[in-house]
Amino acid sequence: MLVAHVLREKGVIVHAISSEATLEEAARDLLTKRVGALVVFDGSEALIGVLSERDIIREIARRGAAALADTVGAAMSRGVITAAPDESVDECLGRMTDRRVRHLPVIEEGRLIGVVSIGDLVKMRIMAVEAQAAAMQAYIATG
Repeated sequence: MLVAHVLREKGVIVHAISSEATLEEAARDLLTKRVGALVVFDGSEALIGVLSERDIIREIARRGAAALADTVGAAMSRGVITAAPDESVDECLGRMTDRRVRHLPVIEEGRLIGVVSIGDLVKMRIMAVEAQAAAMQAYIATG
């Protein structure tokens, strides 16, 4: 199963935030949009980072509530790890586990086309395994 299949199933809505927004604004966005991360673009629409719940918590643990006034740009993860739509779910799960990230922006021809989470990928992997099990059961039952 490919990342493109995951995006078709879950949709391609991308939640983004400005690097100039505050962490408090970002936390509200994460809550209202019910997502675990936001992508961060520069003025030219180039992907420059990802801000996750983990990034916000790390800053609050370091500096206390005052960190909520900091900018997204100061707290976001840079050097974004990405995926391509033609990559397998298993390849991406391996990369996410190795790099300890939970969200992968999906890039096609230099353009962001979606974001997949580890939850999205695990869900699709479970669906594939369940479909295989059902097919095996049907095969065995028909003898």
